[in-house]
Amino acid sequence: MSDQKSLVETTYLAYGKGRLPLRMDSNLAQWTVVSPRHEAALPDARTEFKRACASPILGKSIRNLIAPGERVCIVTSDGTRPVPNRLLIPWIIEELGVPDDSVTVLVGTGTHRANTPKELAEMFGEDILHRVRVVNHDAYDAERNECVGTTTNGIRVSLDREYVRADKRIAVGFIEPHFFAGFSGGPKAIAPGVASLETILQLHRYELIAHPQSTWGVLDGNPVHEAIRESVALCPPDALVNVTLNADKEITAFFIGDYVAAHRKGCEHVRKQAMVAVPHAFPVVVTSNSGYPLDQNVYQAVKGMSAAAQIIEPGGTIFVASGCCDGIPGHGNFGSMLREADSMAGLDARLKALDSPRLDQWQAQLFAKICLRAEVYLRSSLDEATVRACKLTPVEDLQAKLEAHLRALGKEARVAVLPEGPVTVAYVSDCT
Repeated sequence: MSDQKSLVETTYLAYGKGRLPLRMDSNLAQWTVVSPRHEAALPDARTEFKRACASPILGKSIRNLIAPGERVCIVTSDGTRPVPNRLLIPWIIEELGVPDDSVTVLVGTGTHRANTPKELAEMFGEDILHRVRVVNHDAYDAERNECVGTTTNGIRVSLDREYVRADKRIAVGFIEPHFFAGFSGGPKAIAPGVASLETILQLHRYELIAHPQSTWGVLDGNPVHEAIRESVALCPPDALVNVTLNADKEITAFFIGDYVAAHRKGCEHVRKQAMVAVPHAFPVVVTSNSGYPLDQNVYQAVKGMSAAAQIIEPGGTIFVASGCCDGIPGHGNFGSMLREADSMAGLDARLKALDSPRLDQWQAQLFAKICLRAEVYLRSSLDEATVRACKLTPVEDLQAKLEAHLRALGKEARVAVLPEGPVTVAYVSDCT
């Protein structure tokens, strides 16, 4: 919903594990706050989980999934995603009704670094770490990943052997709009989640990312989503446990069952909550990166920038608030690609000309596209030199810098604010 504000009001940007206040003075600009249609948390999530398990969307119930003696692999997201694993993993194990030593929890890191023991304890709780095997995926270890086939467009699909060799497989995640795959959750838990580097790179080729249908909230005709879905179909999960979350990271709904059908139903639900029409583009957009854990680094902050870019006027200004406690980050190629770029146009041209995709090329590609459209300021915990190395303009006092910018534009300036960042996907309505 989009609400015009008057006088002086305050909204709060999700930032790290807290919130940043943002004063909106109508003497400076015309303000539009764009937020998702917030849902209340389920009053009894565990009971609703059991109900959803007993009435799955097309697939078998989880309780009837496993035969005696079979081993199960539960795949879930890494620490950059707010999947409520402390609740879901024990509930799933209980529902399965199998001994703990037959369960492996595989953390789908994709190309991200492995989660540390401290992070795993935060994600799952000490009890689960002592009860079952919890293993980080490693996309870079060729021996760890097994080929399961090749897609019709030539992508050789290799997946973590912990997943491939399990008797039964369950994919866990949460659904929200995604800036080039359409939506998170569903098959993305498997590819790129537990895929090899080779497979992940092919799923993120320049031409796939550049396709106009590879964007927020689109599944049909989205070549990235279609490549992921075809890849996962070569070794699919036997069940899906996906949730939706509100701004407080509380569970609002379950989508359990067949990994395609349950995911699609969840995506339709999320589309109604998160996709918000606005009447026009804005010269200024202020956004968060939806707070911790997504806003841990600049790499992930591209998602907040992309959400803002959907409604920014060409040549406009985007202000992003993202904690970035994990830096750029230090691993991967994203930081070096930005530091080595002489310009965003040059970076985009160099990425387009690559003979084969490089690690993190997709994030740099989208970053360049955004920066070619708008000037981007970043409020974070990073030092000025690090932010400037990323070709962004650092902001220590977001409020002061924004107000100075608005004074220069004049009182008729229009500002959109996305307090929850990419949890909300605004788009300019075609209606006049």
